[in-house]
Amino acid sequence: MRAVAYNIPQPISAETSLIDVDLPVPEATGHDLLVEIKAVSVNPVDVKVRAHMAPPADELKVLGWDAAGIVKAVGADVTLFKPGDEVYYAGAINRPGSNAEFHLVDERIVGRKPKSLDFAAAAALPLTSITAYEALFDRLKVQDPVPGAARSLLIIGGAGGVGSIAIQIAHVLTDLTVIATASRPETRVWVKELGAHHVVDHSKPLAPQIGALSIGAPGFVFSTTNTDSHIADIVESIAPQGRFALIDDPKVLDIVPFKRKAVSVHWELMFTRSLFSTPDMIEQHKLLNRISKLVDTGKIRTTLTETVGTINAANLKKAHARVESGRMKGKAVLAGF
Repeated sequence: MRAVAYNIPQPISAETSLIDVDLPVPEATGHDLLVEIKAVSVNPVDVKVRAHMAPPADELKVLGWDAAGIVKAVGADVTLFKPGDEVYYAGAINRPGSNAEFHLVDERIVGRKPKSLDFAAAAALPLTSITAYEALFDRLKVQDPVPGAARSLLIIGGAGGVGSIAIQIAHVLTDLTVIATASRPETRVWVKELGAHHVVDHSKPLAPQIGALSIGAPGFVFSTTNTDSHIADIVESIAPQGRFALIDDPKVLDIVPFKRKAVSVHWELMFTRSLFSTPDMIEQHKLLNRISKLVDTGKIRTTLTETVGTINAANLKKAHARVESGRMKGKAVLAGF
């Protein structure tokens, strides 16, 4: 089967940073589905792994987690899907990725593709939807009010992949006032279209802008990018006993200043359930099916903003470079081989 892989961590500009390869088609066993890949999208995790994680000597590593496709075969223990089903999912970080014609994935982290979307539009959604949903409801527990705080949520990095779906999920499934950050005219328009009630500029100090909204201190803050640059503003802005979640990887994160306000700090990683085969791993299957229904009823839209081309090394290099630029709006997708 055709696939895209690498064997040495390199800058994306290097000629062999990603290469086209031919690999054997894997076999589905146990709870695995063998999925014929129709579309994939690129996330910051793809970039981080490619740049820093070397595979074992003389081995190739296939990247790719977001995927949409058709089930071709199932393992003996599979009960949720059958061949021919259209699915979408975000995969597991400790297994070969989806940048290949065929891919193995555990059925318990797979959802039914939204019927109203084509494969490309669906492939933009899984990883970011899981991340945003888990951050809001499992980590921040936004359904439980913070005493005395404004019923508001600050999303830092509102126009990125996770921010774009987090705004929509919060707008549709909660009564929270959503404050999103965006710094360019086109991204400010984008986050408003997705359902943000207020937009503030993350290229400027955030705390004065949030104060100027006169809605009170937000009970919840969700940071998707550049957390270390905004930590002082987050400490100043968040309500006492508020809850703060982040998903990026600051080299240093000093949370001591949160002590005075008794703020709880939560790290979200959507791969944790599959990485440790947690007893509630199937929650990601259920979660993705909920997102599908919200899409098919017109309550949530895809965050696809660009289809880069077919799935090959040259186009994946372009998509990686776009993600590395830090100026993404929504998601970049590749479709077909």
